[in-house]
Formats: sequence, C-alpha cells, structure tokens
Amino acid sequence: MNVAEKKNQFEMEAKTFNHKEKRNIIYSFVDSYHSLCLDKKEIILAQIQACERLLKYVTDENDMSILGKEVAELRLALDLMH
Repeated sequence: MNVAEKKNQFEMEAKTFNHKEKRNIIYSFVDSYHSLCLDKKEIILAQIQACERLLKYVTDENDMSILGKEVAELRLALDLMH
C-alpha cells in the first residue's frame, strides 16, 4: 500500500493587525514541518504569495497600501538575492 500525503497548496498565510496604532503584517506557516526545510528564497516567495492572496480580499485602503508596499519590498529583497 502506498501512502501519500498531499502537500498543502499554500505554505504561509499573512494577516494584518494594529500594533500601537500602526498597521503591520504577520506571517504564519500553514504546516509547521515545512518551516524546517525552506531556504530564504522559498520563504520570501511564500510571503509574496500570502500577501497577494490577502490583497484580493482586503477592502481597507490602509491595508491595501501596506500590503502593496510589503510585496514591493519582498520582491526587491528577492532580486537582491540573485
């Protein structure tokens, strides 16, 4: 018998929250065992995907601005790694 575990499509999720009257983004891994075997590039790509997914559902202008800025900064970091 072959047993296969289907890998979750998304490795990370993003959420926005208020901290001392400032909007921030927090990330969490969907499956904790993936966090042990990801390199920096994979983590940044997962963060970009998480932000872009969240951006589809956000209605608050402040959250849209924060997420857009975060995606731009993450892409810059990814470009600098090459």
